[in-house]
Amino acid sequence: MKLRAPRTGLRITTILVSMVVGVVAVILCCCIFLFLDRYRSAVVQNARTYSAQAVSQVSNTVANYLRDMDQAMELVEQSMSESAASRDELLTAFPEFRPEVVAVTSYSANGALLECWAPGHEPKEEIFCNLSFDLNTARAKGTSYMTAPHVETIFEGYYPWVVTMTAPLPEGGMASWVSLDLSFSSISSYINNVSIGQRGYCFLMDEQGSIVYHPQQQLLYSGLKAENTAALAALEDGAYDDDTVIYCLTSVPGSSWRVVGVSYVDELVNRNVEEMIRLSFVLAAVLLAAALLTSWVLSSLLGRPLRGLASAMENFETDADHFTYRPVGGTREVQELSDSFGHMVLRIQRLMTTVREEEINLRKTELKALQAQINPHFLYNTLDSIAWMCERGRNADAVQMVHALARLFRISISKGHELIPIAKEIEHAESYLQIQKYRYKNQFTYTFDVDPDCLDYYCNKITLQPIIENAINHGLDLLVDEGRIDVRVRQEGDDILFCVQDNGVGMSQEQIDVILRPEARDRGGIGIKNVNDRLQIYFGKNYGLHITSEPDVGTCVEIRMPKIREGDYETK
Repeated sequence: MKLRAPRTGLRITTILVSMVVGVVAVILCCCIFLFLDRYRSAVVQNARTYSAQAVSQVSNTVANYLRDMDQAMELVEQSMSESAASRDELLTAFPEFRPEVVAVTSYSANGALLECWAPGHEPKEEIFCNLSFDLNTARAKGTSYMTAPHVETIFEGYYPWVVTMTAPLPEGGMASWVSLDLSFSSISSYINNVSIGQRGYCFLMDEQGSIVYHPQQQLLYSGLKAENTAALAALEDGAYDDDTVIYCLTSVPGSSWRVVGVSYVDELVNRNVEEMIRLSFVLAAVLLAAALLTSWVLSSLLGRPLRGLASAMENFETDADHFTYRPVGGTREVQELSDSFGHMVLRIQRLMTTVREEEINLRKTELKALQAQINPHFLYNTLDSIAWMCERGRNADAVQMVHALARLFRISISKGHELIPIAKEIEHAESYLQIQKYRYKNQFTYTFDVDPDCLDYYCNKITLQPIIENAINHGLDLLVDEGRIDVRVRQEGDDILFCVQDNGVGMSQEQIDVILRPEARDRGGIGIKNVNDRLQIYFGKNYGLHITSEPDVGTCVEIRMPKIREGDYETK
């Protein structure tokens, strides 16, 4: 049987499952990508809004602080125009109802400290550096101005964190400027407590980018942290974000200060996005599992009948003669395919029966053609021998040869049967050897060694004669010594084995191959090849001739055919 080529294609169930899962996976990836992109944008916008709200609150708080400072400065300026007693009474009591007021100081036109109102604290006799007032700055401003937060340095042992507002006084008095020092601790505490996320913070800077207050001031001074305030100062109020940081800027109303909020993307955005990514992948895995299960169920419903149909096709290919097809159920398309295959099976089986009958008839025709080819060949050789005897006056021998020839033809005809008993085939071979022995003047001898149990079996007629003829003409004709032909018949399992052996000149393996080759057409090879062809046509490729020979030693031809009894050989 022809070997089946290895299958390399994919099953329809595999294709279906792969397509469904692949399409669902692609759609999920696209949806997850778009969703995460939109979600990240929304989270970033929410983070910017949250940061802007925190910064706005800080800006409002600082603005309120500055308004309170302006109001306090107005009271101080008014008190400076009153009498000394009223002024001293008001400014001395001022810190009691305005606790954030640290000190009120007045300065002369040359910047010398004139008076100081700070209950419980007296200024130093010698002030080396007054961070609350700078004459050059006061002259340059010309109007009221506010300093950055700083440490108060005019008192002994008292160094509060203050912001100073300085205003010029009308001419005519001793004092030319008055300064109000307000504690900045409340504002700094508020800014320190503002957090945007876990690490976000706010700080104050002026319009030029100088830092007014920063909750991480010590890190800035030590160089462990830096703020790109120059770039921030160039930006307008609003929210700005990059890959890692979100900046929110808001100007403090009524001042040159700006509140800057700093928040980190990984806290406000990335963590939420990462959590959403994990959730999305869990949902995607659930959907993929559902798609895989659904596609597997669908593919099973479709693939099971198709596999049954494929199995039926394989069984039909293996044994078409005894195959009985059972229709396969399933979808309409599968049922239609099953019905079509069932019709095809019936048609092929009918065609096989027809072809088998035609092959039998063809085999009989080929056998008759081969038999017709053997008979003229043998008749030519036999008549040639009889003519030779008549030419030499051996009429009695010629008569015996004619009688032997008659026996040959009687057995050859055999009432039209192709198979004859082995006993008749042995008789036929003996008659032929008698004829040939006359012709060759007793130049060879022959023997028959036949198992008596083999005589009742049947064989193809005129099987031994062409082999013996070839042994005489090509094996013994050129032999100087006396020739010998031994014919043996024996049983071997379920087969009968004929053996024709001579002690002639022998043959090489190349000559043996030529004799049995399909295109062999030499005179000696016609009979041998046709005998082999007849046996294989009748009994199959396992039967026929096997030739072994050795030059100058001899040749042995074995003929194998099955055991056949009378009455059953017509079915073989």
